Amino acid sequence: QLVESGGNSVDAGGSLTLSCAASGFALNTWCMGWFRQAPGKVREGVAAIRSDGSTNYADSVKGRFTISQDYAKSTVDLEMSNLKPEDTAMYFCAAKRTQSGSDWRDPDAYNHWGQGTQVTVS
Repeated sequence: QLVESGGNSVDAGGSLTLSCAASGFALNTWCMGWFRQAPGKVREGVAAIRSDGSTNYADSVKGRFTISQDYAKSTVDLEMSNLKPEDTAMYFCAAKRTQSGSDWRDPDAYNHWGQGTQVTVS
């Protein structure tokens, strides 16, 4: 089970940290990703982190977002800074069994999803 938290409404230029709490599986054996979906748009990969600590980021968030994981707490965080109105979306946490980096953007590659948390930037 994946449960996201931390979504909120913020002004442009502000910061937020989203957190994803995982239960029922060992976080250190999965690839974890953050996706977002704005109304009328497809779900897009924002960031991913693998068990070796390697990460991927969408070009639109590089330098502004940071993904991290805490095995002791079984959480995956997404630190977001310098937020822009185009970052407004529902943000989802997801877990993928395979550690491949080639499909990190593909929602169909992920096995488990959270319910999402809303981020609004104005």
